[in-house]
Amino acid sequence: MTTRANYFALSAKAMELLLEQENYLRQQFGVSQTVPVSTWELVKLRVSQINQCAFCIDMHATQAQEQGESAERIIGLSAWRDMPMYTETERVALAWAEHLTSGQAVDDQRYNEVSAVLGDQAMVDLTLAINAINSWNRVAKTFKPAIGSYK
Repeated sequence: MTTRANYFALSAKAMELLLEQENYLRQQFGVSQTVPVSTWELVKLRVSQINQCAFCIDMHATQAQEQGESAERIIGLSAWRDMPMYTETERVALAWAEHLTSGQAVDDQRYNEVSAVLGDQAMVDLTLAINAINSWNRVAKTFKPAIGSYK
């Protein structure tokens, strides 16, 4: 097996920027009346499932559990549309995450539906968060850090 580049060491400043973005998002979702940190964790896990990023799936499932998320909701996340245990806000956030991750255009109807439930600030922050986890997934899938090495 090929040893992959240590991206944290080789691009320390870029990684620092990504981590600063994570800190900003954690603060925003930590005070959000609309999209709490727990929803952000579900979004990160769902996007990582779509992108099939094993490292990130492991990390975000663990982090969700540490924040009190139930195993049932974590396991059910891949079929969230058919599971009654997710709130309207979580459903909107997950649908938004899936839509943006797929790279599809955002028409006015979808935009307005999401904005009506989340509000502008939460929608912007969630969009940035979805972009961030997609970026992290691509980095992790390229450089393949060891599962669990984030601990």
